[in-house]
Amino acid sequence: MLVRNVTITLDDETARWARVEAARQDTSLSRFVGALLRERMQLREGYDEARRSYLARRPASLSGGEPYPARDELHER
Repeated sequence: MLVRNVTITLDDETARWARVEAARQDTSLSRFVGALLRERMQLREGYDEARRSYLARRPASLSGGEPYPARDELHER
């Protein structure tokens, strides 16, 4: 796997949190941020794949083949 160096800019609070979280996981800040981004990427790819799969399905009847009630029947007063 090819690894690239990148520079990111974080506000003080976020940088402090990230350093603490990386230390808790006994890893470098660089690896911690890389893992977060990789996880986010995988979640997005999984969502996109599930969406494509769902949209590729044929539409199904919600009424189970029965005709839908007429609007007037639903709104009788």
